[in-house]
Amino acid sequence: MNLSPEWVGVLAAGKLAAVHWSEIGSPRAPDTEIMARARHEGWVVLTQDLDFPQTLFATAAGGPSTVLLRLRDELNERQRKRVTGLILQGREALEAGSLLVIDESKARLRRLPMLPGR
Repeated sequence: MNLSPEWVGVLAAGKLAAVHWSEIGSPRAPDTEIMARARHEGWVVLTQDLDFPQTLFATAAGGPSTVLLRLRDELNERQRKRVTGLILQGREALEAGSLLVIDESKARLRRLPMLPGR
């Protein structure tokens, strides 16, 4: 819910299927509901909300895969293309269960579950 629905079209242009939560669930749904649905459906969550990776870490969950955007302007055209490219590049790892964090200048990919000291 914290990202623009414009991301659906951005991802579709990169040949990535996407749906905005507002089209399929309640805008007041707790993060745990969104995560459970994504895990059940095999979806990847695209978010700016730090609660998602924090929950993955706290619960040592193996999914859902999550892409966390840490960008000042996530709808900047250059960043849109960069994010789409990084998701495509990490597609195999995301399908297997990973956290991809994308900030202004770098990206980090971590396999799930995230365990302390790993």
